[in-house]
Amino acid sequence: MTPVELSRTVLHAVRRAVDAGELSVAVPERAVVAPPGPGGCGDYATGIALKLARPAGQSPRRVAEVLRPHLLDVDGIADVVLTGPGFLNISLHDVTSAALVAEILRRGTRYGYADGPDGRIVQLHCPYDPRAVVVAEAAARVLRSQGALVRVTAEGFDPAWTEVLGVRVDAVGPAPAELPVNVRPVPAPADPLPLGRDAGRWALLHPAAHDRPRTGDEHLVQREGNPLFRVRYAHARARAARRNAADLGFAAEPGAVTEPELLAALADHPRVLAAAADHRAPDRLARHLVAVADAALPFLLTVLPRGGEKPSAAHRARLALAEAVGAVLAGGLSLLGIDAPDHL
Repeated sequence: MTPVELSRTVLHAVRRAVDAGELSVAVPERAVVAPPGPGGCGDYATGIALKLARPAGQSPRRVAEVLRPHLLDVDGIADVVLTGPGFLNISLHDVTSAALVAEILRRGTRYGYADGPDGRIVQLHCPYDPRAVVVAEAAARVLRSQGALVRVTAEGFDPAWTEVLGVRVDAVGPAPAELPVNVRPVPAPADPLPLGRDAGRWALLHPAAHDRPRTGDEHLVQREGNPLFRVRYAHARARAARRNAADLGFAAEPGAVTEPELLAALADHPRVLAAAADHRAPDRLARHLVAVADAALPFLLTVLPRGGEKPSAAHRARLALAEAVGAVLAGGLSLLGIDAPDHL
């Protein structure tokens, strides 16, 4: 269950409690779920009970007690523990590697996306600065993947940014007083356009907004020290594994695979997308893709049969995991506006 799905599950629990007459509140549009804070437990926690307590005329803990059984009735939820003034700490059933890989392959590059619009309308406004515009546009892509309707505007815009960096905005000009600039990362120290689209966008998006980006040729070098190269190389290796497996006459089939670090990174992808959207921080996605690639590269060497080996169920399961890696990396790079080549 992804964070987006769990958020909807929490809202459904509220709705069921309202329908049963246990709570008298308006069902909110959104329920925030996040990893538990200090004193919490489980996989995720939500403070929805604290939000509903006043309109419900009950204590937060009592609201949490009302919601708990409705959450426990949901498939995929193993336990719900109340902590503090009324936080609901939710533990999910363990997902097998085969189930996780099958889910990623089913969703493809849209793994981690919301199922549809969630009602949010977001306006991003940025100054006349190439990094700000690229960050705003990438943040908009991630927000849309999570169901938000987004509009991006800028104080000024250079057509060369579209030609080289592939970035566009919905409108240009001063914003109304009620819409101040809300995307203002530290500007790049030098013009990123000489890097071209992919390296230029990565140079501007990979660092956190408060960090000054580097716009040197290191982003163009095809070696391990370049994070962008590692991400794209891992994607290309995953695609090559599929082609080579086809030549050997076997295809992917999800199964048991013991790659805990890689599986954990893939399972975390929906949470990272949700967090990147909530914080308007595409850098979180960029760094996550590096983590996925770094976990995947050693594994990708083990996918195909060696020597006189014949393809087995283990090879088919590893190939399925490799294809899942390719889907996550391709989908993530697409949200950043960066190409994911099949050959590198």
